[in-house]
Amino acid sequence: MSTLRPEITLASLHERQQGRLPDLLGFRAVALEQGILRAELDIRSNLLAPNGFLHAATVIGLADTACGYGCYAHLPPTAKNFTTVELKSNFVGTAREGTLSVVATGVHLGRSTQIWDATVTGPDGRTTALFRCTQMVLY
Repeated sequence: MSTLRPEITLASLHERQQGRLPDLLGFRAVALEQGILRAELDIRSNLLAPNGFLHAATVIGLADTACGYGCYAHLPPTAKNFTTVELKSNFVGTAREGTLSVVATGVHLGRSTQIWDATVTGPDGRTTALFRCTQMVLY
């Protein structure tokens, strides 16, 4: 099982996302510990679908980024990076304003793959989405 790499910090994750999609979405990692990454995203009108509700891609972007950052922070010592090879999401709620929160949890932190689950909650604390992804570790 991979352990948290001490050189990966919230500040280094924030720096890494500058000018990339997580930055555009407004992704904010707020806590990182062994096997867990917590993050937030403020809902803005340009993150909504034309129907006025939260766009599914916004939720996927939040959940996949949280899982990806968690994976990156737990890569084996000789690994260089990772890539998502599979993901799935179930949407069980929505929102129009406020802040989304996500908790990403490492289910399998192996040498060749990692599996991460994420639960996205809306401003009311209710579950918005359940998400799972498989990451391939790159050497």
